[in-house]
Amino acid sequence: MSSCRCPWLDTSKPDYVKYHDEEWGVPVYDDKKMFECLVLESAQAGLSWYTILKKRDGYRQAFANFDVEQVAKFTDEDIEELIQNPAIVRNRLKIAATINNAKRFIEIQREFGSFCHYLWAFVDHQPIVNAMAKLDDYVATSEVSDTLAKDMKKRGFKFLGSTTLYSHLQATGLINDHSTNCYRRKEIICQYNDKDSVKMKT
Repeated sequence: MSSCRCPWLDTSKPDYVKYHDEEWGVPVYDDKKMFECLVLESAQAGLSWYTILKKRDGYRQAFANFDVEQVAKFTDEDIEELIQNPAIVRNRLKIAATINNAKRFIEIQREFGSFCHYLWAFVDHQPIVNAMAKLDDYVATSEVSDTLAKDMKKRGFKFLGSTTLYSHLQATGLINDHSTNCYRRKEIICQYNDKDSVKMKT
């Protein structure tokens, strides 16, 4: 008997199902993991998430296993080399943005102690749990992603607009957008330390 899952998921793709079941919507509090997700989300702009998911290992190898300190030191020569790498999206602007964003990421770490601490403040350090009953209920942006996008743009980040950042917030569990009949919604909520630490929308 198969479990109910989110309506947007293509269940014919095992790797996509694995990502949904094990990662999507699980709260992230580790800066390295958060940087990885930012890199992949910024690469997605204009493409499908599944396209990026299939290239994830390529990105891991190309971008120093998502070591933000190393990526921040990439040079113009590194950019030229990456443009020739078929394992990633060979877009010069996106590659340059990743290096730029690594530098901005480190600046936030120094200012706030960690990037995660900075990011979670936008949801008052409490996951937002939405009530998505059907595919039409899903949105592309929110007030939170709009506010975050403005702040990150001001801080110099690139390829991270409100739509991309809303996807990032969903993926990293700051916003739980698993559908109401998806088995993962309740499982993730149960993982929160305190039921009062989530903002429930019904």
